[in-house]
Amino acid sequence: MMPIMELLPGNVTYYKANLHCHTTLSDGKLTPARMKELYKGRGYQVVAFTDHRRYANHAELNDPDFLAIAAMESDTNEFGDYRFSYDRIRTYHINWYDTDPESHKEEKAALELPKQRYHDVDYLNGYVGKMKELGFLACFNHPYWSLQNYEDYKGLRGFWAMEMYNHGCEVEGEYGYNPQAYDEMLRSGQRLFTVATDDNHNVFPPEDAMCDSFGGAVMIGAGELSYQAVMEALKKGHFYSRISPDGQGEAPRIEQLYIEDGHLVVRCSPASRIWVKTMGRGCYKAAAAPGGTIGEVQFALQGKEGYIRVSVRDDHGRLAESNAYFLDEISRPL
Repeated sequence: MMPIMELLPGNVTYYKANLHCHTTLSDGKLTPARMKELYKGRGYQVVAFTDHRRYANHAELNDPDFLAIAAMESDTNEFGDYRFSYDRIRTYHINWYDTDPESHKEEKAALELPKQRYHDVDYLNGYVGKMKELGFLACFNHPYWSLQNYEDYKGLRGFWAMEMYNHGCEVEGEYGYNPQAYDEMLRSGQRLFTVATDDNHNVFPPEDAMCDSFGGAVMIGAGELSYQAVMEALKKGHFYSRISPDGQGEAPRIEQLYIEDGHLVVRCSPASRIWVKTMGRGCYKAAAAPGGTIGEVQFALQGKEGYIRVSVRDDHGRLAESNAYFLDEISRPL
């Protein structure tokens, strides 16, 4: 009998995180302290503070039950016909998560933002490389909102992850959910993770239906709620995403995900459908009977899938999304 290959680690705690938010340091309406209060009150233990063009480490907000990740968001914009204003200009938005705020402090204090060289992908990849040397993880944000397509992101390299779901974009114009872009990046040869985020600015209060908080979350599996443990879990892909387009109810949970004797086993909270997407159009799937739910399925893998990624949906349209796992890599220890 072959050993079990865990895709999501067991024997860890899964901490709920929002990895994209904006505060009064840029164009958000809430202070960092108020952001902590708001999210902690909704059961989050981790928030990355990604203010526009403003790197900040809010270590003063850390406590035994809450962790602030030092981060920022940068932009590289296309020059075009500004008769149409920024509304029609393509843009790269990238979140940068600092894996070790205590290192390279002087360089980070004088951090140079990327130049506005939209069509120079070699320059952009070079900038990603320099930021990685400083200890940052690069996340490619909301391609649908950014008016981008395959030609814009097929040449990107060095990214740790991309946003599959951005709640702020979904609230703004229903262009926050872009799984096709993730698959296209994977099929272009990129091996990166995926996240669901809020990208909240909080123009509307939490009780308003247009509030841009609490729609996209990442569940991070770590041994403890420490900066080092959480960042190590992120680097290794020990997490999955939860998506609540209504910003209210709880999305499904992926409770176990592993391969045993050539079978992919998915255990989750009660759901209506489970899909396993692959590099091709082949897809494994299971559905509950009308009015019922499913919480565990097994799929026999054929070995030709290329990669697999799991999507779990409930009757309210809420989702849990796993990272993609390439079959030629998943035999490695997690």
